Amino acid sequence: MDKLEIKGQWNIVKGKLKQKYGDLTDDDLSYSEGKEDELIGRLQKATGKAREELVDEINSL
Repeated sequence: MDKLEIKGQWNIVKGKLKQKYGDLTDDDLSYSEGKEDELIGRLQKATGKAREELVDEINSL
């Protein structure tokens, strides 16, 4: 399983995800260090995408 690597400023990544997935809320995208699995779970529920797909997408931003 891929590891989520939050690089740079999370606010920039969050903005890009909100642009791509308009239904995402700030609550869906709330991130705190050590809670990556919780973030991915919320994103999976909101987007219907697989964990690996979301991790790759976030890491590429």
